[in-house]
Amino acid sequence: MLSRLSDRLARLEELSAATLAALITLLILTNIAFRAAGSPLYWISELSIYAMVWMTFLIASVVLKRRQGVAVTLLSDVLPRPARRVLTAGVDAAVLAFALLLLWFCWRWYQPLALARAGFDVQAFQAETFNFIYAETTSTLGIAKFWVWLVVPWFALSLSVHGLVNLVGALRGLPGSRDGATPPDASS
Repeated sequence: MLSRLSDRLARLEELSAATLAALITLLILTNIAFRAAGSPLYWISELSIYAMVWMTFLIASVVLKRRQGVAVTLLSDVLPRPARRVLTAGVDAAVLAFALLLLWFCWRWYQPLALARAGFDVQAFQAETFNFIYAETTSTLGIAKFWVWLVVPWFALSLSVHGLVNLVGALRGLPGSRDGATPPDASS
């Protein structure tokens, strides 16, 4: 069930990243046209940057799920297959640990329970916590930056799901596991 959730989540992230890539292209072309006409729209540049950030985080999650990240494979290329499986499980454990740590940092950053205790009153929240995450706005769009930064907790949660699925799959492929399923090699 968790594996299906991970697959569907990756597909959603992939489609969203592709949509954002198309949007970025349109925004940049539109901005070029307006600049050529002598009246640039500065908010388009800012929106393009934020769309690119979201696209990057979304596709990074998919890349890590598929174990297709850039890697130096000098060690894994010379290891025997059982040792490569252990290395793959170790890498998956490190990815999961990073994702869970990032998720915890995001929880501390957004402080949703403190915001709820303050009755969702941003001023009271700021006075109590000295956390100004909900007050800062973007330069030209004028929206609260926390909406833009929501991609980080999304990435952390998504990567946690993908990392857990990958780690369970890698552990099942280790010698002595019950089903003996073989995870992809760390070098592929």
